[in-house]
Order: sequence, then C-alpha cells, then structure tokens
Amino acid sequence: MRDALAEAKEEAFLTLKRFERESVEGLDLSEITFKKADFDKCIFSDCDFSETAFYECIFKDCAFINCRFQRSFWKDSEWTGSKGDGSDFRRSRFKDSIINNALLRYANFTNCVWERNKIEETDFTETTFQENRFLKMELKKVNFTHVDFFKSELKGIDLSDCILDKITLSETCKELRGAKIHSSQAAVVATILGIEVIP
Repeated sequence: MRDALAEAKEEAFLTLKRFERESVEGLDLSEITFKKADFDKCIFSDCDFSETAFYECIFKDCAFINCRFQRSFWKDSEWTGSKGDGSDFRRSRFKDSIINNALLRYANFTNCVWERNKIEETDFTETTFQENRFLKMELKKVNFTHVDFFKSELKGIDLSDCILDKITLSETCKELRGAKIHSSQAAVVATILGIEVIP
C-alpha cells in the first residue's frame, strides 16, 4: 500500500484500488483525489490527509491514529466500523456519505458542512462541532455526549434518537432552534437555560 500511495501522491490521484490488512505511518497524503478506493482493516498512523478528496471510497474496520483531515472533501463515501478518535477534520465537507458504527471521540469538526449524510450508531463523545452546518441529515443512535455544538445550525435535524447529555450550546440554545428532540431530552435544554426540572 505504501508504494501505491506514494505514486498517488506524485500523480495527485488514486482510483479503483483495494487494500486489506495493511498499515502505513507518517505519510503525506494531502491534496490527493481518491476515487472508488476500498480500504479494509487498514491502519494509518500520523498521516496527513489535508485537502484530500474522497469519491465513492469505503473505509471498513480501519484505524486512524493521530491523522489530519483538515479541509478534506467526502462524496458518496462510507466510513464503517472504523476508528478515528482525536482526528482533525476542521473545515471539511461531507456530502451523501455514510458513517456507521464508528468511533470518532475527541475529534475536531470545527467549521464543517454536512449535506444529506447518514450517521448511525457512532460515538462522537467530547467531539467539537463548533460552527457547523447540517443539511438534511439522518441520525440514528448517535452518541453526542459532551459534544460542543456552539454556533452550529441544527435546524430541521431530527436528534430524537441521539444521546445529547451535557452538550455545549450558546446561552440561548439557538443552535437547536428548528431541530427535533424527544421530550425526554428537553431537560438538557432546560439545564443550559438555567431552568430546574422537577421529576
């Protein structure tokens, strides 16, 4: 895989490749366009994916350790069963993609845009989503515990099946204006507003 990625770096393009149970460390993979690439049970350590684009790519049961994805672009791609705890996705854009059964705790998604994505059974505990835009998202059993949504736009998003414990919002909770939450989650908003809820 290392040789194929090195060649992709020179050409700034990689397509129709499949890699399984391989690992690489410390590679500069920035500004590469990946198209229809399939990664199964691969490990990436200290790799730089900044300004990289992923079209119709699949990452299945992969691990990303100390990797950077700033200003990356994802379209029609899938991240399933993979781990990216602590990864940096600042200023990235996700369109028509799937994140399923993933671990993305402590990650940084500041200033990202999400359009028509589907996220299921994924753990975002203590992740930063400051100043994000969420458009036509489908969320199912997503853990947003201790997540920072400060200045994000959640209008029209159904959060009723998600865990919202101890999330960070502005004092007015304007981030949730127009979003859908379950009645049992109302206490989260009340606490932020300084309202005491009596059971």
